[in-house]
Formats: sequence, C-alpha cells, structure tokens
Amino acid sequence: MMTQEEYMEDVLALRRQGKTMTEIAEKTGYHPATISKWLRTGGPPPKRSIDPAVRVIDERWAARIRELIRPPAEKLLAKSAYEIIRAEGYPGSYPSVARFLNELRGPRFRPAPTVSVPIETAPGEECQFDFSECTRWTERWGLGEVHCFGCILCWSRWRLWWFTDSLDAEHTFEGLVRFFEGAGGVPRLGRTDRMGALGRSQGRRFKWNPNAVDFARHHGIELKACQAGDAKRKGKTERPFRDLKETFLTELDALGAPRSLAELNALGEQFLVARVHAVPHSSTGVAPAERLETERRFLAALPRRRYDTAYVEPRRVHPRLPLVEWDGVPYSVPPECAGAKVTCRVEIDSSVLEISFGTSVVARHELAPGSSEPVWDPAHRQSAEVIALGRGRPAMHLVIPAAPSPGLGRLELGGGDYEVEAIDLSARYGACGCTGSGE
Repeated sequence: MMTQEEYMEDVLALRRQGKTMTEIAEKTGYHPATISKWLRTGGPPPKRSIDPAVRVIDERWAARIRELIRPPAEKLLAKSAYEIIRAEGYPGSYPSVARFLNELRGPRFRPAPTVSVPIETAPGEECQFDFSECTRWTERWGLGEVHCFGCILCWSRWRLWWFTDSLDAEHTFEGLVRFFEGAGGVPRLGRTDRMGALGRSQGRRFKWNPNAVDFARHHGIELKACQAGDAKRKGKTERPFRDLKETFLTELDALGAPRSLAELNALGEQFLVARVHAVPHSSTGVAPAERLETERRFLAALPRRRYDTAYVEPRRVHPRLPLVEWDGVPYSVPPECAGAKVTCRVEIDSSVLEISFGTSVVARHELAPGSSEPVWDPAHRQSAEVIALGRGRPAMHLVIPAAPSPGLGRLELGGGDYEVEAIDLSARYGACGCTGSGE
C-alpha cells in the first residue's frame, strides 16, 4: 500500500505536471482506477491497525519466534518457523508468521532479473545427482566435514538425501544405488556435473572413468555430464539443496544439533517423508510420493545383483611377516599367505577390513586409526610364532685346533728391523708330494 508521503511526492507531483491517469499508473505501478480514486478522496487509506488484544502473534509467540531466529539460525525461513511453533500449539496461519518476520528483518528475496522456463522431462526419463557441502553446520555440531549426496527424479520430484564424509566414486555409486532402491527402479538417464571422481574433462568433452562406465553398464543407465557453466540444466537437483540448507539444516540449528552422522541421516529421511514427499510440489501441484507411484511404471527394473560399491584393492603380503598394509596400518593374515597376493575389501560406512585369498575370506579386522601398530589376529600371531620357533637352524661345528709342535715356540721381536731366514715349510708340515712347478 502506498503511504501518504509517497502519494504526495509521486501521484500529486505527476498530476501537477499534467500527466494522465494511465501515465501516472505506469510510473507508480498502480491501476488507473486506483489513482483516480485516491485523487478524489485526497490520498490512500490509512494503514490498517490491529488491536494488540486480538493479534494471533501475541507476546508469547513473538518471543518464541525471536528465540528461533537467534544466531546461528538467524536466516530461518518463515515456513520453518511456522512449522515449529504450529507443533507447539500456535493457532494462527502462515501469512501471519511471514508478515511478523518481514517486519523484524525485511524481505529475504528479490525478483529474478530474467524469466526462467523449467525444462520438462517425461516419466522415468531422467534423474539428476550431485553433492552439496554441509560443513558450515556439521563442524559447528562436532561432526566434522560432511557432504550431502542428493538425487531427484525429474518428473515426480521424489528425492533422496544421504549425508556422508566422502566425495569419492565409491560413495557416489552407493548414493545412486540407494536412490534406485528407494525409487524402485532405474531411470533412462542420470545427469550430473563434471565430477572429478567419475571422470575428467577434455575440452568440451567429458571422459568417464572405467568404474563409472562399469556402473552404468550394470544398471543399464546412460550417464551424462553437463557442460561447464550450464547450471540451469541441472537445476532440479540444485534447487532442493537450497531447501536442505535454508530449511532442514537451519531448523536443526534452532531445535538442536544431531550427535552423529547416523542421527543426521535419520532426521533427513523423516524430513523428506513429512515435509517434502507428502506436500504438493510448487511446480507440479502434486505430492512427489503420489507422483512416484505413476513414475515407477516407467522405470527399468533393478539389477538382480546389487552393485558392489565397496573399496576393493589387491595387496601383496609381506614375504616373511604375514602382514598386509591398508591405509598405512599393517593387518595380519594366516602365515601360509606370506608373499601371496590377496584382496582387501571395506564396505561403505563400515569399520571392518575383509581380506580374501583366492575365493576364501582368511581374515577380518576392525579398522585402526592411521599410523597405528600392526593389528594381529591372536590365531595368526600364534601360528606365526610356532613356525618361527620351530624353523631349523644350520648346525654349528666347533673346530678345536691341534696342539703346537714342541720345538716351535712363539717368536718375540722387539722394536726395529730384522732379517728373517726363509721358513722351510717341508720341515714344518712334511713332504706333500707336490712340486714347485704347480703341476
């Protein structure tokens, strides 16, 4: 609503310049009939006032809202504040909360400079996936560096959030497999940006790594990377990350931080079920959970065998000590594996190292921190000690020299130079039948 000051400065000033109602309306943004009415009545009506006694947001709810938007949750959305106080018994509407917050801190968004047209996709045609960094929140909560893997079906808008501490290919594949299992099938195309864990850029081309090609072949999905700077093409997964940070994570700042990564994932799943999948989407007008039931019929079936997303690497056992190294820490294997080639395997989000020799699992160990002492299985150590103690050593023969001849004593020489006659070896050792010619 225009204020009396704006009316005097804009409408009356333009009217005195001889402008028509239409010209004044174009400059002020109001309808010509509204301008005409204000000129007849002497200005806009006064601002509507509400008796504090009948306000829905009374002192109690006003204090609660101010408490919710204290740092670090000062950017809490009006929608989030409304959901929180509604669960606590607030009887009013969302617009009342939004107006109150606008009076406290002003509007948060401005109109976009250009009009954006959404890209439409058919059911089962495409999903989009990416990682988003959540470290600004999780480090404050004591959880360290955490990233959120997000994936969304472009037609139904059904999505998955998975919080993890790694951005590597194995975690990317695990996130995609969880998404396929939750959606109940595999779409035709998976779109992402130029993720360094999955390939490398070659100009405008993007070459996928062999493990990414193997993953796509296993699921029968086509992987496609967006061109550099083409953020809009992947907007269906980027836009929900704003909900993640401005709504979900900021609400946790206001209500209480999770104590572990598992708790954060559980809270994220509850949030998606209650606040996203069950609510009509702003673009489609239908709840994603309802729309997913239709899209499932267009998804390809899941593979019979789940794709192995574990860390799997070959290792060579030490030739003398039955130890194999993983992340800088030696782990024991049976002594008969010494010098052999084994396979080490660690499941995603697991703390167990599994070591296989041929087709048999020969050792399992709890992962130790880096630079730890060698980790031994008691049975492996006992077997290695038995073999080491029972290993035969070369026989040692004690050689006793013969007694010296009685006529030969020890020659003691003092200081100075001496002339010594040549020694008659035949007299000392007896004739040996040898000639001096070397024959």
